[in-house]
Amino acid sequence: MESSTGKAKSGEAASIMHADLDSFYASVEQRDDPRLRGKPVIVGGGVVLAASYEAKAFGVRTAMSGGQARAVCPQAIVVPPRMEAYSQASKDVFDVFHDTTPLVEGISIDEAFLDVGGLQKIAGSALEIGQQLRRDVAEQVGLPITVGIATTKFLAKVASAFAKPDGLLLVPPGGELEFLHPLNIERLWGVGKVTAEKLHVLDIRTVGDIAAYGERSLASVLGKGAGAHLYALAMGRDPRRVQPGKSRSSIGAQRALGRGRHDAAEVEASLIGLVDRVTHRMRGAQRTGRTVMLRLRFADFTRATRSHTLDRATADTRDILDAALELLHEAAPLIAEKGITLVGVTVSSIDRGGAEQLELQFDAPSVRRPPEASALDRALDGVHKKFGSTSLTRGVLLGRDPGVSVPLLPD
Repeated sequence: MESSTGKAKSGEAASIMHADLDSFYASVEQRDDPRLRGKPVIVGGGVVLAASYEAKAFGVRTAMSGGQARAVCPQAIVVPPRMEAYSQASKDVFDVFHDTTPLVEGISIDEAFLDVGGLQKIAGSALEIGQQLRRDVAEQVGLPITVGIATTKFLAKVASAFAKPDGLLLVPPGGELEFLHPLNIERLWGVGKVTAEKLHVLDIRTVGDIAAYGERSLASVLGKGAGAHLYALAMGRDPRRVQPGKSRSSIGAQRALGRGRHDAAEVEASLIGLVDRVTHRMRGAQRTGRTVMLRLRFADFTRATRSHTLDRATADTRDILDAALELLHEAAPLIAEKGITLVGVTVSSIDRGGAEQLELQFDAPSVRRPPEASALDRALDGVHKKFGSTSLTRGVLLGRDPGVSVPLLPD
């Protein structure tokens, strides 16, 4: 699908693109194995990591258990993940992005924002650049990609979601509200299940309904910050610009556990493995952080987060693990009641210089942090760098499936 919508204002141009690869892992599998093309493909066995559009048509969704996926789509072809292939495909696609414009802000391994505002005189209009970008990705990397083009990042992302799969959509200046207002409120960033239910009670179902309701009235229902945020988006306002080389404000990892019963030891072991992975990445990127957040998804698909802020910014595994395990133990009654399908940990309040504040030892000797903790982390990092991440591991993780380590943008 390639189209435009709305009426453009004279002298203005939409120059921000959101480029998003379609069903990325599954598309790579279909590219590399012609027998899979046009077939329902599921990547991952125990938990669905990705599904082709042919599989999605039957109701297969990411993070669904393998049993559920095969129940709704018995004819699906299940393939194991090949993370190295996905990492290389991502690198190849980002090379195309950077050949298109120097202003590229990566969001994940399969999507990015691009600013093409200064290229019209040498490369044509944003629509022409978007068309060429899609051709280049298809010809050079062999993958389908969808592109949304607008005057803001938010609208460009909404446009790309609207144009999927394998499409291009331009929302020109002057046509933003005509495009945006008929859409369901769930299209807005920040409208999850709980917020949507609150708005539905007020018979607010479209973005246009939010705009008509007004900022002050929204604030009375959702709070001042959330009300102002949603009203601005409903009016097409988003001042953020594309920021090349933008550093992460947090570093995290998560693991889908699948449906079924998971005992406390299994969940705890999964969290320990995730913390090891996150702190290793933090040290490799010379980042420290203070706020540890635990993320949980339950069997009824509801979610919960718990957070703890440390006294100092750190990348030490022991400090972050202690905080994460304490949060997990506090959430144990809720997990036992509702069942758990996903656990994740994120460290935020990132110090991009990797600085750690030195501590004055006022604590009692029994609670002092052992000085050898950092040395142990450094030694493990060295072993893993030389011999691989599985060469040395914790005893509690022996014999357990470590889960899939998904490819990521550089930290």
